[in-house]
Amino acid sequence: MGGGKRFAVLLCAEDSDYVKKRYGGYYGVFVDMLAEEGETWDVFKVANGEFPDDEQIERFDGFVITGSCNDAHGNDVWICDLISLLKKLDSFNKKVLGICFGHQILSRALGGKTGRAISGWDIGLTTIHLSSSNLFSSLKIPSTLSIIECHRDEVRELPPKAEMIAWSEKTGVEMFRYGDHMMGIQGHPEYTQDILIHLVDRLRHRNLIADSYADELKANMGKVEPDKDEWKKLCTSFLKGRL
Repeated sequence: MGGGKRFAVLLCAEDSDYVKKRYGGYYGVFVDMLAEEGETWDVFKVANGEFPDDEQIERFDGFVITGSCNDAHGNDVWICDLISLLKKLDSFNKKVLGICFGHQILSRALGGKTGRAISGWDIGLTTIHLSSSNLFSSLKIPSTLSIIECHRDEVRELPPKAEMIAWSEKTGVEMFRYGDHMMGIQGHPEYTQDILIHLVDRLRHRNLIADSYADELKANMGKVEPDKDEWKKLCTSFLKGRL
């Protein structure tokens, strides 16, 4: 049982009609991966300026920051407001899990640096290497895990006192932790191959990636599945204080 814990998704993206219809939006995708019996899950559409106040913050045991089409190094009003919120969550010692854009913005809020990845887009299935940190020893997680990636920005410099806990051949900081209460993951543990195929089509449609690259990505998909069960175990254990 979840023991009546409360969690909130900080939604940093506009849901596409497809993801809304098929999964109940990205909020639904995260709830499907992370929610356990007895818990309450809410959503704040922070990209639309919807933020929890101090009283609401107190009610939650943890927060999850989603991916976004925006740049974590940008200075849109909602991004600056999100940075202020994350600093507050740190001072309240709340559990925070940041995914992709969420990983980058969490790093920035804590004093790290983010920017365009020197190696360009990273889309598809990536193998990441976990550090020998004892963080995962109780979970018996393998030292390498596959995860779906879809990003062209990255954490360039970790916040002071943050610990890098995973890396890949293409991205230096795949995961970091800050104290016992904050963790960032560059990849998408919540994604399915179906969501990725849909995203590749959206990126192609918006001329963010070339047709040839999109075709190549789709041809390579489906050959290997990400380690979804391991990621679910890792993310839920962190968020719920079981590590």
